[in-house]
Amino acid sequence: MVLLILFLFSIFVALGAGVLSGLSDVRGLTIPNIYSVIVVVSFLFAYGVLWANGSEKAAWPIVAHLLSGVLTFSITALLFSLRMLGAADSKLATGYALWFRLSDLPLFLAYMTLAGGIMALISLVIMRRKPFSAPREGGWIYRLQRGESKVPYGVAIFVGAFAAFLKAGYFSSDFLAAFL
Repeated sequence: MVLLILFLFSIFVALGAGVLSGLSDVRGLTIPNIYSVIVVVSFLFAYGVLWANGSEKAAWPIVAHLLSGVLTFSITALLFSLRMLGAADSKLATGYALWFRLSDLPLFLAYMTLAGGIMALISLVIMRRKPFSAPREGGWIYRLQRGESKVPYGVAIFVGAFAAFLKAGYFSSDFLAAFL
């Protein structure tokens, strides 16, 4: 039971870091590196808890997770070099990718991409219509309404991770029963 609590704690810490990174991105279009570090450390902690549990259902092959991180970093680094994504976005997405095996990585990337597309559409609407009379200076909306083409992908990365956590079964009764 203690291992289950520790595992869930690590998931909620990782998701909490995602919420904070999304808020930071909306407020100032920056994501502090500490949030990416928290996501990676919480993954390592969760992996250690699963390893200590010794359950076949719960034990993950670490190589599959590391490959997910390397693949995601490769993709996001390319997008960074094309100026389509920020460096902090790349680090955060890579940190979350560690949570998924190669078989679950497409879920994360698809949800993240879908959420990013929705954020881009919202950005276009805000840029064109300028619906806010007094947005917070320096924030995402303020910069959009001044003509900058910006999208807070930290929000999309968090939404993608959260949806993929659910779809990958981290909260499923079968997965969590492996701790009991």
